[in-house]
Amino acid sequence: MASTSKVDSSVDDEAEEEEFERFDDFTLASSWERFISEIEAICRQWLADGSKNLLEKGAIQLDSSKNLYKAKSELKYFMKSYCMEYYFEIKKSGEFTVWDCTLHDLQLCFGVKEFLVIAPQSASGVVLDAPEASKLLSAVAIALSNCSSLWPAFVPVHDPSRDAFIGIQNMGTIFTRRFEADRICSQVPVKLMHLEGLYELFVSKFAYSTLDFSMHVFKVRFTMKLTYKTLPYDDDDDTRGEDVENTEPTDFPGGESGNRTQWDDDCPWSEWYSAEDLVKGFGLVVIWSEKKVEGSFEMAEIENSSPHEAEKWILFPNIDSWKGNRIGFASQLLLLIDAFKMSFEAQFMEDFVSVENPGSDNLKSSMVIPSPTIIDRVLKDLFHEGVQLPDFAKGQHRSSRSIKGAPLESLFAQFCLHSLWFGNCNIREFVREIRWYWEESQPLPKMPVNGSIDLSTCLINQKLQMLAICIEKMRELNEEFQDCIGSNDPSPADIKEDGQAVDGSNNLRIPDENFDRNCDSQLTADGLRESGNAVQRYTMKPQDVASVDKKPSDFVRRGSVGKVGSMMLLKSYQSMHAPFTQDAPLMTEDMHEERLHAVEAFGNSFLGPIELTMDRQLRWSFKGILSNSNGKFVTCLAVYDMSAFKAANPDAVFEDFIRWHSPGDWLNDDGKENGPSGIPAVEDLKENWPPRGRLSQRMSEHGNLWRKIWNEAPAVQASEQKPLLDPNREGEKILHYLETLRPNDLLEQMVCTAFRASADTLNQTNFGALKQMAMKMDQLYITMSSVLKPLQANNLSGDSETIEDLRRLCVVFEHVEKLLTVAASLHRKFLQAPRISEAIFSDFYDFYLPKMGRGSGQEDVQMEFDMKLQLRNHERQLVSNMFMPPTANQSWRKVLSMGNLLNGHEPILREIIFSSSDHVNGGHYAPSTPRAYQQEIETYRMYICGTSNDLRVALSVTSCD
Repeated sequence: MASTSKVDSSVDDEAEEEEFERFDDFTLASSWERFISEIEAICRQWLADGSKNLLEKGAIQLDSSKNLYKAKSELKYFMKSYCMEYYFEIKKSGEFTVWDCTLHDLQLCFGVKEFLVIAPQSASGVVLDAPEASKLLSAVAIALSNCSSLWPAFVPVHDPSRDAFIGIQNMGTIFTRRFEADRICSQVPVKLMHLEGLYELFVSKFAYSTLDFSMHVFKVRFTMKLTYKTLPYDDDDDTRGEDVENTEPTDFPGGESGNRTQWDDDCPWSEWYSAEDLVKGFGLVVIWSEKKVEGSFEMAEIENSSPHEAEKWILFPNIDSWKGNRIGFASQLLLLIDAFKMSFEAQFMEDFVSVENPGSDNLKSSMVIPSPTIIDRVLKDLFHEGVQLPDFAKGQHRSSRSIKGAPLESLFAQFCLHSLWFGNCNIREFVREIRWYWEESQPLPKMPVNGSIDLSTCLINQKLQMLAICIEKMRELNEEFQDCIGSNDPSPADIKEDGQAVDGSNNLRIPDENFDRNCDSQLTADGLRESGNAVQRYTMKPQDVASVDKKPSDFVRRGSVGKVGSMMLLKSYQSMHAPFTQDAPLMTEDMHEERLHAVEAFGNSFLGPIELTMDRQLRWSFKGILSNSNGKFVTCLAVYDMSAFKAANPDAVFEDFIRWHSPGDWLNDDGKENGPSGIPAVEDLKENWPPRGRLSQRMSEHGNLWRKIWNEAPAVQASEQKPLLDPNREGEKILHYLETLRPNDLLEQMVCTAFRASADTLNQTNFGALKQMAMKMDQLYITMSSVLKPLQANNLSGDSETIEDLRRLCVVFEHVEKLLTVAASLHRKFLQAPRISEAIFSDFYDFYLPKMGRGSGQEDVQMEFDMKLQLRNHERQLVSNMFMPPTANQSWRKVLSMGNLLNGHEPILREIIFSSSDHVNGGHYAPSTPRAYQQEIETYRMYICGTSNDLRVALSVTSCD
């Protein structure tokens, strides 16, 4: 039994051994086999996942292409670590495009789509040992074969600078492609610099080496791509904007800066700084489409041909999209914001600019402190450019007036722009110069002297406009005084009235509608009275009005402009005359507020009179009340108008004044409406006199203030009335305001004006029909208006959130300024081909838009702007002219050694693809080829890329194994 049990146990052991021999025992396999198995497992997983799942698992998109992604995995073999990367496309394109700019380097070199790259994880990233490279490539090839995958695989070899690869691809059961790429980094043979030599290099890969290639015909396919670039700017073209800190006393914004020519000399901002041209240059890609060539001589002809003979021209701009810390309006506005924040710490201007103020030291450390010579030249530029008024609407955007600043060409706006570039917010020198103009009665430069005060501007600009008008009034009074002294006329009053009637300069308002010029005094050629003292006698017939004295009545009519249509007085059969009246007194915003507060303080008792002054169509709308010596408030214009009306109409009554002054307060009893402007029809006046009607309820109330004023008002013509505007008093008040202005009040108005003036300066830039740029400028004004609005409230503090909003506004301004620089540069370069500038800027705008939320200090690591634009035939000559022939200074730098010159420029890069195909049926591969492969296959392909200094060659060969 014992022997039997031993025999049975031995049989069972042998059966178990036979069963285990049927399985692969990887624990006993070699490390090489385990390495191949690991590669195979990774490849099988990638094949099973597909492109969509790989994206979900973290596949990375390549910067050079929007359609190419890579997935990677790490593995080990012995003591070495390797990284295997799988490159794949999301959108499967049908036909392979040779010169697609988004192709990966290996795709371009070998004409593949999906591929693997396996490389060691080392500092060099290449396999330096040739046997190791072959073994590594074999392992990948075996793994891919086991997976039935047709992916090509590559291994980087040799030195990293050579961009060398070896690779292999299983194309099925019969064909195999092998790849090899290498580079000559120096001492390129002269023969290989020319197309003839490169053609013979390719032919040598499949022809007998003993043949003379130049004497035989070898038909191959050929395509070529040449890249040209415009010459870089010379060193002397550097912008002076980067050297602001080294500005010499002879160079200041707004003045001459030497004879050096800058690209933006005719741009509106060039008066203040020179911007760096962000369009650094252009590249041009010229493509010869695929064609068949048959010999070396044909290649020589192609080399000598002009680039204009190529089928495609593709332009690509070189735009520096992220130039940090550039000098411009935005950088200077940011310094002004810093000064604005510090201004809250000082109560008086002397404290703000004092050397003992620590805040002032911080401010000066970041700004250029001008010398006294520079300050004198700036003041001369501001005040001594003549008295001719500039165009205040120049450069204004339609939204400019929504920003409460000063117009670009005004005196205060120019002061603010000069202050931006010198960091000097001290207004003392500015006010000292203004006082000189006041004391000498000289016209204030860059300020209008007529019209009303523009209340949409900042208060300082309103004050300066008021001061300019006061100076003009003082000059007129001085001239009239001199005329009176030198005149032989014994009646100075006549001379004064005469002067007022002739030029209309003494605050007299002349009604311009519904007046009969056939009046009681002679008219000058200008249609104004020669004298308000002319006497006119009127004779009335007895049958006209029974209640009127039948004898002619003598009366003096003074200050009459003319008849008011056919209107007649109520108590006298006389024509109603319109008087000369004084203009409404000019007022600045703060004066309006003072009068509004006075109205609020004294209640609604004066609202009726104020509304009445607004009802009259023939006079300026004006709300305001002034205090007389007794402390009573009366409507100033009503008193003066009543006096003037009485002088022009001696027989008038209160109702006559209301009929002329406020037609809406006179109601006709017959129910007929008044004519235009309250004037009755002519036929009604002749038949029905006196006019039948009554005052409105508010004018007929007991104790009506207007009737009381009428009863007390004397008959004084406008020329003899006390002027509503005292230019001497108002001028001194304005200068006192400027001299005692608090620093934060000054800086608030300077910030608003500087932003508006800077934007209006940029708005003058000519950038053609670039819609995105116009839209961005519109958005900038809207943003500025919103951010700067709180500055009008005068209740900010140094810690206010508005300060941070202003800093963010500077960032927005900086980006718009950069965009505008690019737009202006592109427009001027392509004036004759606007399609090019519009296409480039549109793409650049879309590329730059995501960056606009960051400041210049936040460096961006994203890809640079890369845009290709195919040119049309009529645009080629314009682009060709941009490649100006190199000067003698530039030509010595490079020895021309390649053909296809473009205006004397040789290509900076030449790329060529040679290929040859063979019909399997009847060809070299025919005997062992199944019917499924009876077609033409690409047997040899060579990609050549190089210049006169280096040469890279990538060869792929298809063989039948």
